Amino acid sequence: MTPTHDKRKALGRGLDSLLPAARGIQAAITGQPQPPAGDQIRDIPVELIDRNPYQTRTYFDETALNELAESIKVSGVVQPITVRQHSGRYQLVTGERRWLASQRAEKKTVPAIVRQLSNEQAMEITIVENLQREDLNPVEQARAYERLAREFGLTQEQMAQRTGKDRSSVSNFLRLLKLPSEVLKMVESNKLSFGHAKALMTLDSQEAMLKLAQRAVQLSMSVRQVEGAAYNHTHPEPPVAKPERLLDPNVREAEQQLQRSLGLRVQIQDKKGKGKIVLEYKSLEDFDRVLEMLNAAK
Repeated sequence: MTPTHDKRKALGRGLDSLLPAARGIQAAITGQPQPPAGDQIRDIPVELIDRNPYQTRTYFDETALNELAESIKVSGVVQPITVRQHSGRYQLVTGERRWLASQRAEKKTVPAIVRQLSNEQAMEITIVENLQREDLNPVEQARAYERLAREFGLTQEQMAQRTGKDRSSVSNFLRLLKLPSEVLKMVESNKLSFGHAKALMTLDSQEAMLKLAQRAVQLSMSVRQVEGAAYNHTHPEPPVAKPERLLDPNVREAEQQLQRSLGLRVQIQDKKGKGKIVLEYKSLEDFDRVLEMLNAAK
């Protein structure tokens, strides 16, 4: 078995194998049997912990973070964070919200499990753990899946197995990244939902996607309305052919004579000897010229 194969096998074991203590965290807190040796919970100074460089989340709700900080002031951190040693300090693997909230609660230490993890293992744990949460926005999820595919060569089926999602869901998230960057920002800021984004992805050009997205935000269009607009764009109705005008040969000859004389498009609408003459001009110069000709004929 090659080293590369061993690496892929290690990365494919998921959170339970890479973090066996995760299954016993709650038991440790409630006084039940402790995690295996080497996974004991320690109180680590918050200032010795650095942010996770593999974090795929880009936004934390300020209100929720402050509420968690208030809870920590009263009850402490209920579930330990996970860190690894790095350059004489500690680097977050999971639990960034709890770490940030602990700082806001002015806690000097935070309970943590220290694990020996490679860069690859830490990255996969972070991404998979985030994808199993419910509060990532669609663009963050899409970028997390894209990173799993790029960094670890995982297929959509393998990513679905790691995260407990349907393969079709993984595919839809990855397709999301084909939208223009301006549209992705609208999704990230919750101006458009994932449903809106999926409807926009049916369009055939970036320009059409952006134009409809801007219209959807401006008019507060529902997902169903955007789906309808996208369908109408990709399935335009064929133009209705105008019925050919049936003219008396004498009327048609008169039309042609006037067009030659005036240098304009002329249409005679005749019905049993009554009707009107329509002159179409394309510029003010044409209009002035016709007026001069009519005045000269008085």
